[in-house]
Amino acid sequence: MKDRQRVILDCDPGVDDAIAILLALASPEIELIGITCVAGNKDLSLTAPNALRVCAIADRSDVPVHAGCPRPMMGPYHRKWPSVHGADGLCDLDLPGASGALADEHGVDFIIRQVRSSPGEISLCVIGPMTNVGLAIVKAPDIVPHIRSIVFMGGAAFCPGNSSPRAEFNFIVDPEAAEIVMSAGIPLVMLGLDVTNKVQIQEQHIAALERAGNIASTTTAAMLRAYGSNDPCLHDPCAVLYYFAPELFSGVEAHVQVLNHPLETRGSVVAAVSKRHLDGRKANCLVVTDCKAEELFRHLTDRLSWL
Repeated sequence: MKDRQRVILDCDPGVDDAIAILLALASPEIELIGITCVAGNKDLSLTAPNALRVCAIADRSDVPVHAGCPRPMMGPYHRKWPSVHGADGLCDLDLPGASGALADEHGVDFIIRQVRSSPGEISLCVIGPMTNVGLAIVKAPDIVPHIRSIVFMGGAAFCPGNSSPRAEFNFIVDPEAAEIVMSAGIPLVMLGLDVTNKVQIQEQHIAALERAGNIASTTTAAMLRAYGSNDPCLHDPCAVLYYFAPELFSGVEAHVQVLNHPLETRGSVVAAVSKRHLDGRKANCLVVTDCKAEELFRHLTDRLSWL
C-alpha cells in the first residue's frame, strides 16, 4: 500500500462532496483527521450538517466536522447560479439526520492547529471554495512551509467554465482566497474542469453501485441519479481518487493565477505552460488534464462497497 497520508478534507457538501467524503473514509491510504466546511454549494448552515450526515452513513462519527467560513473573504455569500444539489444540498433524498454534533473549534483554527502540531505531515484536500484555506494562510502564514501538499478540485485552465464562460464554480465563489493559495508556494495539484468533465456518470456506473448493496453504495447511487441529470460529471471525488491512484491521471506543470477582477473574467484561471508565457516565473501547480475515467469509477465502486 502507498504511504498513508494524513488529510484534512475541506468541502461544501453538495452531492459530489458527499461522495468524496465517503470515498476518503473508505480508503486505507488516507487518514482523515478532520473535515472542515465552507459556504459554497449551499450556505454553511447546510454544508456543515450535511458533512455530519455523510459521516453517519459510514458510521464514522469519530471524524470531527468543523464549521468554517460562512462567506467569501471579500464579500457576502450569495448564490448567482442554480443549484444542481437540491434544496438541502444532498438532492432532497430524505437521508438520516446528522449523528453527533459539530466540533466547537472553527475550521480555520483547526487547520492551523493541525499543521502546526504535525509540520510536514498534513495534506489538504480542498473540494469547495478555498475560503477556509486562504484565511488560514493569511491568519497564520507560518504554516505555509509545513503543509505537505494541497490537492484541490477547482478552476478551468484550458476549457470553458461552468459558472461563467471562463470560471469554474469553486473559484468564482471566492477567487481572492484561491489566488492566496495559488501564490503561497505550497505544492499544488489542480483537478479542475479540464479533467473532471471527462469523468462522465453513466447508467452502468450507477447500476454497479446499486449492485454493491450496502448503504454507502446505494445512497451514492441515489444521489448520482438525481445529481447526474443536471451535471453528469463526477467532480470532487477526483481529488480524493488522486491520493491513491495518481497513475490514472496526467497533466502539465504550470504557473496558475486566479483573476479576481469584478468583471466577466472573475474567477478564471491563467495557466502559463510555455517558457515564453512563464516569463521567468516558476510553475506553481500540476494541472491535471486527463485521466482513465473507467478505472476511476471501478475504484469508486470497489471502495464504497467496503463501507
